Amino acid sequence: MLRRAVEREFEIIGEAMNRIVQIDDKINISTKKQIINMRNRVIHGYDKIDDAIVWGTIIRHLPILKKEIQSLIE
Repeated sequence: MLRRAVEREFEIIGEAMNRIVQIDDKINISTKKQIINMRNRVIHGYDKIDDAIVWGTIIRHLPILKKEIQSLIE
């Protein structure tokens, strides 16, 4: 259940990023393409998502994304 909840959050983040890029593709998010690709993998089940990839993304990439978004908001 927890895994599915985390995957759902990736879907939401990826869909939001996809919409943002369509509005302004020059937005300063360093991993915007990777975020959209992760969403597509989760939704379409490409090559089954590995738990290690999901966990690594949470640990390494989400903190950076959070900082970048905070900078944009300010």
